[in-house]
Amino acid sequence: MDTNILLESGTNELEVLEFVIANNHYGINVAKIKEIIPYHPATPIPNAHPCIEGVYMPRDNIITVIDLCKSLGVIRETDLKNDMLIITNFNKLNVAFHVQNVLGIHRISWADIFKPDNTISNQGSGIATGFVKFSDRLLVILDFEKIVSDISPETGLKMSDIDALGIRNRNSAPILIAEDSPLLSKLVHDALAKAGYTSVTVTNNGQEAFDLLTDFKKAGTLHQRVKCIITDIEMPQMDGHRLTKLVKEDPEMKSIPVIIFSSLVNNEMRKKGESLGADAQLSKPEIGSLVGEIDRLLSETTEGY
Repeated sequence: MDTNILLESGTNELEVLEFVIANNHYGINVAKIKEIIPYHPATPIPNAHPCIEGVYMPRDNIITVIDLCKSLGVIRETDLKNDMLIITNFNKLNVAFHVQNVLGIHRISWADIFKPDNTISNQGSGIATGFVKFSDRLLVILDFEKIVSDISPETGLKMSDIDALGIRNRNSAPILIAEDSPLLSKLVHDALAKAGYTSVTVTNNGQEAFDLLTDFKKAGTLHQRVKCIITDIEMPQMDGHRLTKLVKEDPEMKSIPVIIFSSLVNNEMRKKGESLGADAQLSKPEIGSLVGEIDRLLSETTEGY
């Protein structure tokens, strides 16, 4: 499947693949998808997690197959004739998701994605990252990173990397984070605090972050209030690529370092981030490397003044 979508970077758009499980409609960002193939049984693995069907090995890669029905707690239909495997790559992992039917792709704006409220997605438990409303149905965009990390926690943020940094000096340089996941934003905030960064502001998406930057700019306090920006890519209202583009096109903001910290950082997405002026790009498990990049960029910025 060709995932080289949205060649014009920073448009605040994405493409979503729609699929069905138990008559409910779900979506996944096409940027996560490597290919889609007809379902065939995986090789079972003894003592694996109940949601893991097994593995299969196309070409030279071993790919874990996750039963999305079990992950969502719904009963699978016995007829498998329309079932498909969505093979994904994110957080440097290749994972296949077994779904019941693939319907097609929609190109939409992040501004049209509604964020679930706390009754649906309280911190650490919800797996819906957003909703898209069509005339006849509601499409639920799933948090595939959380589905995988719930099955295999070691695939998430490697907080042990922060412990390995040892005792560090406190640093009051103000850092702005744009991250829509309450759990991840708290983990990143806590990790930076543990690494010595004492002035961290968290926003829920790119739009909130850019609004705050604009307010600081109007007040004449921009460079006192923000020394570094860390942004996810996938966020409702405004994604991280659009935020990066707006920051780097603004004469007053463009000197502020922007770090893209996302599960989607691969070779293709890295090229898009570079074209927008991102100063660094890291995959989400690399929390220790994130601290290193912040150290480096703040040091370079300080020397530049």
